[in-house]
Amino acid sequence: MTDWGRIVAKGRHIPTVASARLARELRAQRERTGFNQEIVAEEMGWAESKLYRIENDKSRVLQRDVKRLLKMYGVDGEEADALVELARLARQPDWWHQYSGAIPKWLQVYVVLEASASHVFGYESEFVPGIIQTDEYARAIMSTAPYPDTEDDVDGMIAVRATRQARLHEEPTLEVWFVLNEAAIRRVVGGPEVMRRQIEHLIKVAQLRNVTLQVLPFEAGEHCAMHGMFYLLRFPEHDDPDKVYLEQQIGGIYTQKPDEVDRYTLMYDHLRARALSPRQTIEMFRAVAAELT
Repeated sequence: MTDWGRIVAKGRHIPTVASARLARELRAQRERTGFNQEIVAEEMGWAESKLYRIENDKSRVLQRDVKRLLKMYGVDGEEADALVELARLARQPDWWHQYSGAIPKWLQVYVVLEASASHVFGYESEFVPGIIQTDEYARAIMSTAPYPDTEDDVDGMIAVRATRQARLHEEPTLEVWFVLNEAAIRRVVGGPEVMRRQIEHLIKVAQLRNVTLQVLPFEAGEHCAMHGMFYLLRFPEHDDPDKVYLEQQIGGIYTQKPDEVDRYTLMYDHLRARALSPRQTIEMFRAVAAELT
């Protein structure tokens, strides 16, 4: 039995792009009717916590239960058929589930969010973002962990990065705009040759129409993101709110609270306004690569 099969057999829920979409749709349909969670849970014979988990993509939901919910919400016809089909697809593994044993649980949620996002904006203070890392650069970073992963786990995480990176080239392409602290390109990771090839890769991806890179130079001095990295994720569905992702070695934090998302959006705008232009950034990349030759 595959790892995914064992997970399903145990009844454990792992979010997928489809399950995240289904959760949003079910919540939106309930809110459209004016029903609160208590009323719906009582009608379904559930604990209110179960409906909360379903609407926040923390628990899987059966197709028959989706049909009951939609009947209660007055949804029928093609719209109901589409949502029931979405419930079926939500039980199918996304591409990354074959590597789920190698991806920390807290990072799995980010992979799902990134896979369904249309835009990712971010600031990195220490290293190059994963989606534009070379394999050897990524391996060098992973080797620094206090409890290094096994070779198989590292291979799995490298494979996940490769699949994520494919979205930069496949339609619909992912739009990314990163501001990198100068430290992220000055710190020599993996030795001069590994770092030079990483910088050369940045020069290459910066030429893509859907990728914008800027460096925040040391000479900019103090700035609003000195506490560390953050990503802003935007989604194609207008009713799916922007999200902020913050990462630490032992976990990730997510928020979609409007005031918190607005705060990080403003921080990001300040950072890119103070950073080098994309053209100046490529010039710095070339200068750093030359120094490493």
